[in-house]
Amino acid sequence: MDARLILAGWFFLSTAHGFDHAPWDAQLKKNVVVLEGGKASQLRYGNVDRSALKAYLASLSKVDEKEFRSWPREEQMAFLINAYNAFTVEKILGRYPDIRSIWDFGKIFGNPFKDEFFTLLGRKMSLDAIEHDTLRKSYREPRLHYALNCASVSCPMLREEAYVASRLERQLEEQAVRFLSDRSRNRYRDGRLEVSKIFDWFKEDFEPRQAYFARYAAVLGYPGGEVPLSFLDYDWSLNDFRSSSRR
Repeated sequence: MDARLILAGWFFLSTAHGFDHAPWDAQLKKNVVVLEGGKASQLRYGNVDRSALKAYLASLSKVDEKEFRSWPREEQMAFLINAYNAFTVEKILGRYPDIRSIWDFGKIFGNPFKDEFFTLLGRKMSLDAIEHDTLRKSYREPRLHYALNCASVSCPMLREEAYVASRLERQLEEQAVRFLSDRSRNRYRDGRLEVSKIFDWFKEDFEPRQAYFARYAAVLGYPGGEVPLSFLDYDWSLNDFRSSSRR
């Protein structure tokens, strides 16, 4: 067979299958502990294969802007979500086990979300740059908030598998249902919706909020319609399976 045909066939298969998130998927399936009937999770940080994680992160960093822009929307989103979650885990492992919260890195100096501690799409990047400057700005998908994990107890759960383009819609919707049905983080009580601070911090992503919550009325366990909102305290404790006392 002509070498050019072989090369063309390889290129078609590689682009059709998208970026390979299998190494990250393997770490998640091995180390994420799903809790509360699938509504929450914690991570066995101490069991993560850091060399394998670093190799996966290096593969993410090799992707340049041109290649990334050639991918379909779902492939781009899955790539960015996985990158955010994987680089967050790497950040935590830099101090583990001597860390109780991601904010141990500092809120002004050493801010873990603003620190440009990795390279992505050909430039130095921070976690905030992925979330706010790229995902929220370019994709306008509120369910992204349920997929990004900030290594904290009150954060939407770290999913027990990697995000992939072919299943992204189902994965995002399942994450939404899981988070909104967790009564420790979102609930209807005494005629009031008590919800996560996420819906306060990023209220513009969910507007109109009452209409958004009405879509998930059955999941939230409330009758729908206009009700008062209040926001629950956010627990920034590390979502470490070994150290947690919450569950």
